[in-house]
Amino acid sequence: MSIVVYLPNPKTSAKWVTRLQGVLPEAEIVSAHEPFDAQAVTYAAVWQPATGFLAGLPNLKAIISLAAGVDHIAADAELPRHIPVIRTVGTDLTQRMREYVAVQVLNLHRYMPEMQLAAAKAEWKALVAPVAGQRTVGVLGLGNLGAASAALLAQIGFETRGWARSPKTIDGVTCHHGPEGLKAFLEGCEIVVNLLPLTPETHHILNADFFAQLPKGARLLNAARGDHLDEAALLEALESGQIAHAILDAFPLEPLAKDHPFWTHEGVTVTPHIASQVDPETGSHIMAANIAEFEAKGHCKDQADMQRGY
Repeated sequence: MSIVVYLPNPKTSAKWVTRLQGVLPEAEIVSAHEPFDAQAVTYAAVWQPATGFLAGLPNLKAIISLAAGVDHIAADAELPRHIPVIRTVGTDLTQRMREYVAVQVLNLHRYMPEMQLAAAKAEWKALVAPVAGQRTVGVLGLGNLGAASAALLAQIGFETRGWARSPKTIDGVTCHHGPEGLKAFLEGCEIVVNLLPLTPETHHILNADFFAQLPKGARLLNAARGDHLDEAALLEALESGQIAHAILDAFPLEPLAKDHPFWTHEGVTVTPHIASQVDPETGSHIMAANIAEFEAKGHCKDQADMQRGY
């Protein structure tokens, strides 16, 4: 078995190689940034692979996404579509997302961005929030990460609703689905959390029409992908007061450009794509288990449906 690791940063790729070699000592693990035999490679573990990189590996059994999402792989115009794609997910990643969503929703709920802005100006600005049960929070996307996050928000006490492509059932969460369910989801939703997979159908789903259906002064947390958001529409919604504040963790181009208006906008909080990262220590064990299952069965439970895009 030969596994090539591709991440844009050579140092990060090298860390993954070291960790993977530790859990798969019988395999040949190589970095794409070093010379390797493309003919020998049977698995490619990648994040944002360069166009054509995967097509240049003729004996691939499977492609492994170094993330829960697979949009960065689907974006490759030369992707060999017949090769299975395996997602990297697990309890650690789910817990990290639950933590991030809980912290940021509570920040938005308790008006922390406004009070932190006032504190930076030495202004005493005490804002009192309603109790959680009087606040409606909605989660877009009810996959592994979304369902777990929605369930936690309900446990905290929020009036919690969720929306997905197909019907879902989650204790304590009012679930909506399909295009017809989105309007009901948005009506009266004061804080929206986006955890959708990125597909052609969800590209720029966070747009002017979406914002207009929310109550004035609603708040947004985008912890999914940057391309879910129409940035110009958000800036307009912030200026009009339709959106009171947005916490953004993902962007179309990362790192976010130093001159991007989000850095200095008082209505935006930027976090550097840290909601739920796959680290080499945890991810290497998840990958090893998935490879073992794939070798034994020819498929595995974390295999993506590339027709759906997740």
